Amino acid sequence: MASAARPAWPPIIVLVLAVLAVVARPPPRCHAEFTVVVPDTSSAAALVDAPQPGFSDTARTDPAEQRAVQEVMAATGNGWAWGIPDVCRGRWHGIECVPDRGGAYYHVVSLSFGALSDDTAFPACDGASATLSPAVLALPHLRSLFFYRCFTGNPQPVPPFLGRLGPAFRSLVLRQNGHVGPIPAELGNLRALRVLDLHGNDLSSAIPTTLQSLTHLQMLDLSYNRLAGAVPDFRFHRRLSVLDLSHNALQGPVPASLGQCRSLLKIDLSQNLLSGTIPDALGDLSELILLDLSHNALSGPIPAALGRLSSLRSLILSDNRMQFTTVPGGFFTGLRALTTLVLSGMGLSGTIPESIGELSELRVLRLDSNQFTGVIPASFRRLERASELRVDGNRLVGPIPFGKEMMWRLGKKLRVGGNEGLCYDTKQEGLEGVVSLAGVGDCDSVRSRTTQHLVWINGTAGGRPGAVDRAATSSAAPGSRNTGAARVGSWWLVFLSLHLALFAGFLL
Repeated sequence: MASAARPAWPPIIVLVLAVLAVVARPPPRCHAEFTVVVPDTSSAAALVDAPQPGFSDTARTDPAEQRAVQEVMAATGNGWAWGIPDVCRGRWHGIECVPDRGGAYYHVVSLSFGALSDDTAFPACDGASATLSPAVLALPHLRSLFFYRCFTGNPQPVPPFLGRLGPAFRSLVLRQNGHVGPIPAELGNLRALRVLDLHGNDLSSAIPTTLQSLTHLQMLDLSYNRLAGAVPDFRFHRRLSVLDLSHNALQGPVPASLGQCRSLLKIDLSQNLLSGTIPDALGDLSELILLDLSHNALSGPIPAALGRLSSLRSLILSDNRMQFTTVPGGFFTGLRALTTLVLSGMGLSGTIPESIGELSELRVLRLDSNQFTGVIPASFRRLERASELRVDGNRLVGPIPFGKEMMWRLGKKLRVGGNEGLCYDTKQEGLEGVVSLAGVGDCDSVRSRTTQHLVWINGTAGGRPGAVDRAATSSAAPGSRNTGAARVGSWWLVFLSLHLALFAGFLL
């Protein structure tokens, strides 16, 4: 009998399950997800680190740990925990216990709080009064702490005493709790830490340099805070898979030392104040899947070394003003895994590389709000998997190369406006009502207007061969009064270029 389909879980629940997983041996490295957490494999030898089919009839929770858990629960507004005779045997969600090898006691290894969704049953927190109790220090076997939206009504700093958690501690997740103040330097004492997630708080000041001591770190997420200062040097973090420092106020360059973190799958430094150039060393990250450096103040050129990232699926560099930077023609030949390419609002110039059309896996392509010239490459017709394609707001000319099936399929997700020289071929049937062609003229009309302008320009110059050129030349002389003639010469060159581009487009 077919099993019932499971409902899709929110991404936050997937993260929680990954963080709380405690198994005997690590799984193979995952290349399909950006958030990768490899579980602890070096737990205390005194504990049974294997799946438990049930609870012993004689084992019970260590009395000191029982009291500590009840104090932690009470501090979050869950005073009902005082009535639980045995927190490990109670089997309530949010606590995980492992027996010792003697079979006499259970020890608490994981605590989780916060209402993730209607499908989860972690103890909720009283947002107005909840605090994080120092009683967690009385849990010597604790590996994981998870608090989600627990202290939003009672903003408080991240407690420095967390840096005194035991040597078994591996994962600290404090997401969207409204924490304020700096990240405590004491967290650098958690030398065995694998996961540090402080996403979505109100943390400020610089990222403490003590975090550089966390050489076992595999996931660091400090996104959506108000952190300032420089991005730390992570050159010794050889196991780091996920680095997300986005949506802060970090300044300075992108550290070239990130190129030494060869396990990186995701780098997101977007929405900061970073400056300087993109380091070539990032091209050494052969396993990188996502690179997002958008919305900073980075300058060009785009390093050719990024073209070596054969595993890269998402390259997002938008809104870094790189005026007069061109994209090398063969840049994308080694990026065949790309599904998302976003280069919007960068001031890029030159022609659009034909090699983009060879990216058969591409779903999202945004090249809008640049200064690209020339025609839309004919190879774009082969982007059969594209669900969004934007080239609007450039200086492109010539006929739009897409077939009617592609234009109807993309609908509003195809944007070509803001390119005065672009046009569509009236010989193509079935284009009536295509939303993406709104404001785009047919090529016959554009060609006719161009011819009329050329005739007008010739008449303005008196119909004399070379008159326009002579007028333009004389206007360049110091003190010249022929500024109108100079404009005529400039317009003549523009319309002549447009006419030639349209003609070349029809030959494609």
